[in-house]
Amino acid sequence: MDKQSNLFESSFWQNVGQGKIYYQPDFLNHAKAEYYFSRLRATLPWYQERIMMFGRSVLQPRLQAWHGDAAYTYSGLTMVPNHWTPELKELRERCEAIAQVSFNSVLANLYRNGQDSMGWHQDNEPELGTNPVIASLNLGETRRFLLKNLHCKTQLEYELSPGSLLIMAGELQHHWKHAIPKTAKPKGERINLTFRHIIHDAS
Repeated sequence: MDKQSNLFESSFWQNVGQGKIYYQPDFLNHAKAEYYFSRLRATLPWYQERIMMFGRSVLQPRLQAWHGDAAYTYSGLTMVPNHWTPELKELRERCEAIAQVSFNSVLANLYRNGQDSMGWHQDNEPELGTNPVIASLNLGETRRFLLKNLHCKTQLEYELSPGSLLIMAGELQHHWKHAIPKTAKPKGERINLTFRHIIHDAS
């Protein structure tokens, strides 16, 4: 049995049909989650970017920062990476140990309140490869994470609490979309780190 097969035997892995999900609510304990949230909130170069949606330029409903070893292009936006910070390196190594893949980039998103969101999408850009493994680490406020199957419209929901880790793998990006919806409930700030491997010569 190969390394990938052994990995998926962990009790935290779920076969969702046409994809794999790893979900561990207590990946970081409360103190660690608070520490990393405070450090990243204070030290990352957060900014609000414009993207093209339906032919017009709009502000993203969240702040972000891109760090790592490669540029990344999505929705008509190319992000040039900032350097790895000590905290991002530490968290990358912890996520790599679980995912059993090497990550060379991370997209940090800062959700300021319940009105900040992420619309339905797939992480299927060519530079992510055929079946990308994406590790999503959550700090700060708890938010709902939704997945929707493209073929049968089945939906899954996870409560991403501080310190939780969710990994998308296998063929998931071919068959599912995912989103962080808006909410009218009072919500504090949330930082989400999505570690990924960018293929430099993707075409």
